[in-house]
Amino acid sequence: MGEIEKMNHTKVTEFIILGFYELPEMQPLLFLVFLIIYLMCLSGNLLIIFTVCSDSHLHSPMFFFLSNLSFLEICYVTVTVPKLLAVLIAQNKTISFINCMIQMYMFLVCIDVEFYLLTAMAYDRYVAICNPLRYTTIMNRKVCIILVTVSWTVSFLNPLPHVTLISQSYFCSSNEINHFFCDMTALMSLSCSGTYVIETMTYIEGSLLGFSPLILTIISYVYIISAILKIHSAKGRQKAFSTCSSHLTVVLLFYGTSAGVYMRPKSVYSMDLNKLIIVVYITVIPLLNPLIYSLRNKELKETLGKTTRRIIFLPELIKCFTQHLVATFQR
Repeated sequence: MGEIEKMNHTKVTEFIILGFYELPEMQPLLFLVFLIIYLMCLSGNLLIIFTVCSDSHLHSPMFFFLSNLSFLEICYVTVTVPKLLAVLIAQNKTISFINCMIQMYMFLVCIDVEFYLLTAMAYDRYVAICNPLRYTTIMNRKVCIILVTVSWTVSFLNPLPHVTLISQSYFCSSNEINHFFCDMTALMSLSCSGTYVIETMTYIEGSLLGFSPLILTIISYVYIISAILKIHSAKGRQKAFSTCSSHLTVVLLFYGTSAGVYMRPKSVYSMDLNKLIIVVYITVIPLLNPLIYSLRNKELKETLGKTTRRIIFLPELIKCFTQHLVATFQR
């Protein structure tokens, strides 16, 4: 590496996030759209977490994993969307080098956690349908906590080599990121250092750690579908499939968009298309997940309805209670 490149590298203390610069006249509208999506993601997923935690009937492995997934979706949008909103409305496009690395790291952590959580949920559905008599024994509280803890721990360790290598790269050509957050592929395109090691590591890790959850999920559903087909009554088959249909829908959405982002050949790679797909990845999916689970799960839907009514009428209850308290003291 030449001395000039090293000197240029030392000047890069911040990056400029271009966002959707190609649509200047639509910045206010995009801000409003993403703000509404962000607030809906937060409220929807927080509502699921609150409902699961407050209702003892939902203290089961399936809803335990679902509340963790909802927390993850909140992390997804919080890592990326607030900065995007600042870029759109305040034109605050700069982000410091360290904050950029942290954002990229946390985004990669969220991706890994979702892979492992969806796999744990697939195993939970496999045990529930294929081995129902031993379900409470196999999927006990300790096992559930271990699965979630391992998912988060491994996910926090996985991206460390990638982020470390990228943070030591030389960004001597430009500091403008053609994206709406610090995406790894966008930063690699800015680097004038060799990215061969990072790319090789990504392919190896993707094969070992990325495809492993997918293969385990597929195996789980092969056994699940096989067990469902052996059920004689149509009503029984429908009931068994309804318990895993919401999870299967989320799996298809997540893996479908993941393949669109990371598995496309370089010959058809486009940063603009990549931005469009990742918008779906980090906003639409976290928004749809609570809707999918609440609409497809009867028990959760009924409990969510009760929780929502309690939240809506809470101000009136507080007002009535206050008035009653004042009247009591006046006596």
